[in-house]
Amino acid sequence: MAKILGKPLNNIPWENKPEGYRYPVWRYSGNPIITRDNLFFANSIFNSAVVPFGDGFAGVFRVDDRTRDQVIVTGFSKDAVNWTLEEKVIFRGYDPRICEIDGKYYLSWVNLTPNGTTIGIAVTEDFKNWEQKEDATYPVARNGVLFPRKINDEYMLLVRPCDRGHTPYGDIFIQRSKDLTYWGNFRFVMKPVRNWEMTKVGAGPTPIETDEGWLMFYHGVITSCNGFTYSMGAAILDRDEPWKVLHRADSFLLAPHELYETVGDVPNVVFPCSALTDPETGRIAIYYGAADTSVALAFTTVDEVVNYIKEHDMIK
Repeated sequence: MAKILGKPLNNIPWENKPEGYRYPVWRYSGNPIITRDNLFFANSIFNSAVVPFGDGFAGVFRVDDRTRDQVIVTGFSKDAVNWTLEEKVIFRGYDPRICEIDGKYYLSWVNLTPNGTTIGIAVTEDFKNWEQKEDATYPVARNGVLFPRKINDEYMLLVRPCDRGHTPYGDIFIQRSKDLTYWGNFRFVMKPVRNWEMTKVGAGPTPIETDEGWLMFYHGVITSCNGFTYSMGAAILDRDEPWKVLHRADSFLLAPHELYETVGDVPNVVFPCSALTDPETGRIAIYYGAADTSVALAFTTVDEVVNYIKEHDMIK
């Protein structure tokens, strides 16, 4: 049996797998959990990330406002399902991720600059006051995701270099830093391989440390005659050299099927950005953007997903 490494989370949101359901990831019956109605100036709220905080949870949320500007706000919850979002904008940009490292909370997001998108990094202890660091990349990059601890005394960041548009170039790389200022030592991680992800891939939630390696959920994109379809896949990376892919599922774990995933501002999108874990039960709660319109929630266990990856492993 696989084991999650980390702190217990007794109040992780959870719903049991439906009877007779055969897939490794299942949706919360109350989806979507966050919609544009959660914030008066929102056109849409999606692609957001949450962490345990205090006796509840905190999060960073992508909001496309009523001018269609892309901004990030914070929010708080007692149960990680029902959220109160703050009206104050903390940064311009989109698709935030958040993780805790040594008692501080590190935000990475797609930062909007006059020369294109970079990966911004900021740090907080209270979700009220933020210290913005140097951008971790030059333009143009997306899907910057920090690991939740230093590895060999270095911060590690998954990233997808790209161009100014919706590029067909979509490979995941890793870069390293001693101080969150100077980044380098780039390594290739993975590229699209199977049809469901053939256009591009990008890292999703903060990687989850297990005794099998780093469990990485990611999104993969296929281009059809009807446009892009975003689905969720998974791989296991080496714990000490996480640019090495040990196992990788050949098929998606979750794809757009429900109405809130197939109909919206951008139809046919499942975009994972965050995951809560409980090592004692092996439970994993995954937050994902649905159709670039709302935030939805899905569940799995470390055994379910690791077994699925190994049973459908494309790494031979």
